[in-house]
Amino acid sequence: MREYDYIIVGAGSAGCVLANRLSEDPQHRVLILEAGPMDRKLMVHIPAGVYHAYKDPSINWNYESEPEANCDNRQIQLPRGKIIGGSSSINSMVYMRGHPMDYDRWEREFGLKEWSFDQCLPYFKRCESSDRGESVWRGGSGPLGVTRGTLQNPLFDALYEAGEQSGQGTSDDLNGYKPEGIARLDSTTRDGRRCSAAVAHLKPALKRANLTLQTGALSHRIIIENNRARGIEYEIRGQLRRAFAAKEVIVSCGAIKSPQLLMLSGVGPADYLASMNILPIVNLPGVGQNLQDHLSINTAYYCKKPITLHTLTHPLKKLSVGAQWLATRSGIGASNIWEMGGFVYGNDKVLHPNLQYHFTPVYSQWQGRRIQLEQAYVLDCDQLRPKSRGEIKLHSVDPRERPAAHFNYLSHPDDTRELVEALQTMEDLLTQPAFDEFRAERIEPTPDLTSHSALESWVRAHATTDYHPCATCRMGHDALAVVDTQMRVHDVDALRVVDASVMPDIISGNLNAPTQMIGERAADFILGKAQLPAEQAPFHFLGS
Repeated sequence: MREYDYIIVGAGSAGCVLANRLSEDPQHRVLILEAGPMDRKLMVHIPAGVYHAYKDPSINWNYESEPEANCDNRQIQLPRGKIIGGSSSINSMVYMRGHPMDYDRWEREFGLKEWSFDQCLPYFKRCESSDRGESVWRGGSGPLGVTRGTLQNPLFDALYEAGEQSGQGTSDDLNGYKPEGIARLDSTTRDGRRCSAAVAHLKPALKRANLTLQTGALSHRIIIENNRARGIEYEIRGQLRRAFAAKEVIVSCGAIKSPQLLMLSGVGPADYLASMNILPIVNLPGVGQNLQDHLSINTAYYCKKPITLHTLTHPLKKLSVGAQWLATRSGIGASNIWEMGGFVYGNDKVLHPNLQYHFTPVYSQWQGRRIQLEQAYVLDCDQLRPKSRGEIKLHSVDPRERPAAHFNYLSHPDDTRELVEALQTMEDLLTQPAFDEFRAERIEPTPDLTSHSALESWVRAHATTDYHPCATCRMGHDALAVVDTQMRVHDVDALRVVDASVMPDIISGNLNAPTQMIGERAADFILGKAQLPAEQAPFHFLGS
């Protein structure tokens, strides 16, 4: 048994940020617990190894949804990182902050006055070191490497040109003045390597004597006495251990595991906990509720010319790519593959984009553990602000068992309609003249599908997650809020939740950058520091 000042549960995107910031003061004794291993596997660090990283069961929680009634009763796979860095060590590395209006919506609709975009922007900037340099929009000296894609391919040029031809538009920087249109994407890479939260924040901080990392540590419950968090009970190699916190316990396990840990600790809906034979300590009905995610759908075409990444199927080409990366950290190996994308409007009823593209010059299919590449290109599209809501429940009181994730995808009819609109919007983009010299037969949706009802059936059969679960321990002031605006758990002293689960509403974009921003803000809240001054930066949106 040992005592620390702060115990962080989960070395994921937010937890790594907290470990760095809280241990900057040598007087603070900080323990961070992680169920997974260190990030020693080579494929974690090679950006082009992303497909292998997120399929590796040794560094993945391997979650899946419960059968989804509106998705043909499918159980949808949901990889989450079980490794230092969490999902930032296995994700596609796309760095996207979301639209400024997302955060202003948090302020307006949820009463979170501290969370407008002007107040979040300085923390995004503090976190990042962009290869674009310091600016009103960008940070230039933070720990997180952010790089704009540089891989050259004629299909990237065609996509950009098609953006202009279709009227969907283009942008120079989707995290800058114009967060809409087709553009090169930013990635969390530095010097040709993945820059996970572990690489950026945690590993440099581990040189400090006051920071302790314990890997292979599965947390069982938060020790709560007299409505105060005292410590953590966790398991290592089958042995139960305890650690105590003099100041605070911070739960950073992500949108799936954080509500599970709270409920196993007696914090959650009292009647439900009692039904699971868990003694309710604090009745918080919102724990595990409000689950949100981005559902995505693909459009893919065979390519007439041999210019896709299908060439990587040749053994000598693979060897060449690997050798170049090992020698110089450059070439295709240094690319996260998803280097182009954009934000667009699926209809004229929204004030800012409701669809997000990711484009890659290859079509891949998994055959067991092997990946099969085709001479084709793929446009993936997320519906950004779904109205469907799900919940996290427990299968049992065993912390080793995965939680029950009921996403309720497509339970709201507007979500299905918007994904059909997404297919139509993608088809409009990919059939522009810019693609004429490359476009062969459509792979998906199959060419015979043209009617609205047929496309709706395709969506229900093929839509899948883009791996952005959030909002299950949301911030707010109402009866279903779990934490306050400083991420302190309601009615429990010395306990916070700091990760994507505290978002009140999903962000219009990838969640890794906002989650690290949340970690940066939480560190200042925990340490009692004044928040960084708000910064105003202009941005374009429809009607501005």
